[in-house]
Amino acid sequence: QVRLVESGGGLVQPGGSLRLSCTASGRTFGTGAMGWFRQAPGKQREFVATITWSGGDTYYADSVKGRFTISRDSAKNTVYLQMNSLKPEDTAVYFCVADPYFPPDPERDEYDYWGQGTQVTVSS
Repeated sequence: QVRLVESGGGLVQPGGSLRLSCTASGRTFGTGAMGWFRQAPGKQREFVATITWSGGDTYYADSVKGRFTISRDSAKNTVYLQMNSLKPEDTAVYFCVADPYFPPDPERDEYDYWGQGTQVTVSS
């Protein structure tokens, strides 16, 4: 049915930038949301950012505000995460998420669809 495919992860030095992409196939999310979670080794999965598909409203975790920007391209059914000023503590597997309906609490990991994840490593 719905498939989320992430790309753009990799190794970057502290202070550097990366852009993650996630393309959804199988359906569109006209009234829902797409976003990103991450999970570092030995830690719980945590919310990063989400964007509503219709209005483009954005939500960010405090730890990434001012450094990360989430955006979407409705025509391509794709969401992006521009990550700047990266820190070693940003190292994690980043998961794309999507839901056809905006979640009551967008920071909870209760989205219907999840990608396989892409590794981001911030290290010198």
